[in-house]
Amino acid sequence: MGMVTAAAAAATAAATSTSRLLLHRHNTAASDSHQLRQVRYPASPFPLSLRHRPERREAAAGALLHDRVTPFNYGADDDADDHPREECGLVGVVGDPDAASLCYLGLQKLQHRGEEGAGIVAVGGDGKLKSVTGLGLVADVFGDPSRLASLPGPAAIGHVRYSTAGAAASLRNVQPFLAGYRFGQVAVAHNGNLVNYQALRSKLEARGSIFNTSSDTEVILHLIATSLSRPLLARICDACERLAGSYSLLLLTADKLFAVRDPHGFRPLVLGRRRNGAVAFASETCALDLIDATYEREVQPGEVVVVDRRDMSVSSACLVPHRPRRSCVFEHIYFSLPNSVVFSHAVHERRTAFGRALAQESPAPGADVVIPVPDSGFYAALGFARESGLEFQQGLIRWHYSGRSFIQPTQAIRDLAVKLKLAPVRGVIQGKSVVVVDDSLVRGTTSSKIVRLLRDAGAREVHMRIASPPVVGSCLYGIDTPSEGELISNRMDLDGVRREIGSDSLAFLSLPKLHSIYGAEAGDYCDACFSRKYPVLPTLPEPVGELEE
Repeated sequence: MGMVTAAAAAATAAATSTSRLLLHRHNTAASDSHQLRQVRYPASPFPLSLRHRPERREAAAGALLHDRVTPFNYGADDDADDHPREECGLVGVVGDPDAASLCYLGLQKLQHRGEEGAGIVAVGGDGKLKSVTGLGLVADVFGDPSRLASLPGPAAIGHVRYSTAGAAASLRNVQPFLAGYRFGQVAVAHNGNLVNYQALRSKLEARGSIFNTSSDTEVILHLIATSLSRPLLARICDACERLAGSYSLLLLTADKLFAVRDPHGFRPLVLGRRRNGAVAFASETCALDLIDATYEREVQPGEVVVVDRRDMSVSSACLVPHRPRRSCVFEHIYFSLPNSVVFSHAVHERRTAFGRALAQESPAPGADVVIPVPDSGFYAALGFARESGLEFQQGLIRWHYSGRSFIQPTQAIRDLAVKLKLAPVRGVIQGKSVVVVDDSLVRGTTSSKIVRLLRDAGAREVHMRIASPPVVGSCLYGIDTPSEGELISNRMDLDGVRREIGSDSLAFLSLPKLHSIYGAEAGDYCDACFSRKYPVLPTLPEPVGELEE
């Protein structure tokens, strides 16, 4: 493996179109017939999107890339788990009398996508939207049965979150957001990160908008409310045209549920149907499985799916021109559960393929056993073992009940807290040359502690194998990653990282090998955290004087 070096970011944002062509495809739950029609909406006479000159776009990108665009909260108390964190999970159900309860179950299944807050908004029998949100895990927020019982009705959307834009511990930033405007109520739940959030917010505030949260999602509500387009579908499309970055959205009104995915398709969003005809949306198919909804398809990049709860008709609108697809490759590497289908691929199959490819590139001759770093390294380690012909064992046991590891007073106590979360199986490790397979290596804190645990348990040799390329760039599109100065592969070459974590050898899956697994689809995935080739660059707020009409 070669030395890890940091390359300069080099991609420019795609130009925003001045008009939109919406392609509507209608069907009903009772019929498979489809009708296709085209409607053209003129661009808003008051465009809010920032169209920088090329030199200004690049200057903005250079100023913001290293600091990221919005304040993340990669806590110092998370030493025991140094993986990146997914930011949000979405669930929506329409056409079922127990919609809120189904959302609650789906959010439980998506708890790994956000542990800091949860909420559900439901439509009652009177057509009014009601919201219940709270800080903590889904089970904590809805631990009082009366909270869920207060959300009856045939349609609901739910959200779990980590913080991207917005303070992590603020209840005001917990979604879904519910707002009233002149045409009624609307709720929105958002998974992603808007790289032009600050620019849009500055422009909206200059025109009189008042913000109640520090979340980028609130910008979407303001853009919908201030759009001059009609009907609501056109207002949503008008708002989305002005967004840059990643967004998978669920929006709920008194009679409709809208599911939206950004034109690049950064974050996942899937559609399914229950036996009673209810339509369900979720970030991952594992949530659909839990609520007995059959997976039908992805919401396509740039698509708006509309479900009318009055007759359960489903329509689809696509923004054109299309943007190049850039789905997040880390969904397959780490974030999504292995029993999910994400971006039309089974996650466990992708991870097994990563492990096989890693063994082909960087075998460990003389090793006795392959063990995964639980839980996300399991299938990559299994693939590595199968390709290498080595024994596969569960040599590390993760304790799932220790909770969040808060900052401890001394390093010795912090190390003991790590042992509470990960415990070696001495009978598997003692006296052996061990290959440890993990899905990624970010700051190196977890890997160095694992190496020490295994040596203390009697391992003769410890060979680290990472089933993804070195992480050298921060994510701009909704993933909580440390600053670039904290990324160990951005600071050190390969041997420097190996010495830092203390292993006998270290190898990463190379970026070309990762691309080879995807074949012709490789260009459809965002790998900016490995390559620093950012599909959409951030934009800076313009001076207020330039915003005046």
